[in-house]
Amino acid sequence: MKYLDRLKKIVTGFLPGQDKSAVKNEAAFASSVSGLPNVVVLATGGTIAGRQIDGGARYQAGELSVEALLGAVPAVRGMANITSEQVASIGSQDMDETLWFELARRVNELLARKDVDGVIITHGTDTLEETAWFLDLVVSSDKPVVLVGAMRPASAVGADGPANLFDAVVVATSPDSAARGVLVAMNGNVFEARDVTKVSTTAVQAFAAPNFGPLGQLHDGRVFYWRSSGRAAQRKASFALAGLESLPLVGIVYGHADAPLLPVTALVDAQYRGIVYAGVGNGNIHSKVLDALAAAARQGVVVVRSSRVAAGSTMRDVELDDTRHGFVAAGTLNPQKARVLLQLALTRTQNAGEIQQLFDYS
Repeated sequence: MKYLDRLKKIVTGFLPGQDKSAVKNEAAFASSVSGLPNVVVLATGGTIAGRQIDGGARYQAGELSVEALLGAVPAVRGMANITSEQVASIGSQDMDETLWFELARRVNELLARKDVDGVIITHGTDTLEETAWFLDLVVSSDKPVVLVGAMRPASAVGADGPANLFDAVVVATSPDSAARGVLVAMNGNVFEARDVTKVSTTAVQAFAAPNFGPLGQLHDGRVFYWRSSGRAAQRKASFALAGLESLPLVGIVYGHADAPLLPVTALVDAQYRGIVYAGVGNGNIHSKVLDALAAAARQGVVVVRSSRVAAGSTMRDVELDDTRHGFVAAGTLNPQKARVLLQLALTRTQNAGEIQQLFDYS
């Protein structure tokens, strides 16, 4: 049966007009098949659940329910006992910390159960890497957590969502996926949350890990890991959300030729506790902006230098004297990942030296 025909036969179908709240399926896999792993799919929307508008390139993200997505990949029912929850139905450009907290708490809650072996999160690709990294820093289980998305909407010819979702189930049910942190499964590759980033606006092969490459690949319904992350021990459950209702304010300032002071002064005036500077080259900063950032650091704002360059490390005390200015160097974290780590670090300390250590070992 064709993909679209299968979608039309799913009772839950398209989401407009339906309740968008999370569907909390607490049934303990009552109808499960003995011997198969138990996996929960948490859906947040995104292109993987998108529907084309007028049959062209335009589409609306998050239009299909999680059951519609699973119904389009019937083979996964023979691979795992799967239950699902519709946590949100958004394009991931609208992802926010409220939903991050909801996802993190739900994932930790699920993985603490003996009858749950792994969690898959369907997600839009725009901010998928940030959600994956946030969860990587706050999830406390060795069980697999896999984020997956798509570059083509579900109703498009050649939609990549079904294959990606199939691969996510393969990864989530593989014993080799345990203790690797949060993973991303996209277009036949498996990436670790820390290093993966979106590198194309439209291509199916939209994700890469520019510094270290993928952890592994998928072939014929199996996942093959080529390497291990050297940071797994430090990364695991670095931060706890207990008692937190929000994250400290951290902004990103983009570096460029003849960069103005306004973005820095605006964030300082708005009482942001941290600033990530997406510098040029090795995190370099225009001289007039450097003075403003140094002044902000003296006032207690934590300033992290990252780079707008796609690969490489922003190295400490190389082209700028971070020690003298009180800055933190991001290493191989890109600006958006550096922002996530800084937000969480600021829940623990405002000391730039201590935060540098967190960046060095995260």
